Amino acid sequence: MLEYVTKLTLVPSRVTSHDVDELRGAGFSDRDVLDIAEVTAYYAYANRIADGLGVPVETWVEN
Repeated sequence: MLEYVTKLTLVPSRVTSHDVDELRGAGFSDRDVLDIAEVTAYYAYANRIADGLGVPVETWVEN
């Protein structure tokens, strides 16, 4: 799952149905795969909105 999330985050154009099949092979249901993709996409969206608006990073976050 973490390899899929990393790939979806860093190089989304390289994600293929094979990646989804690997998740299924590891025991994830189609609903699980959807949830994983949605959470990953949401965080990417939220971070880009914050970055695009110049929202400062919280002081507790290490760069």
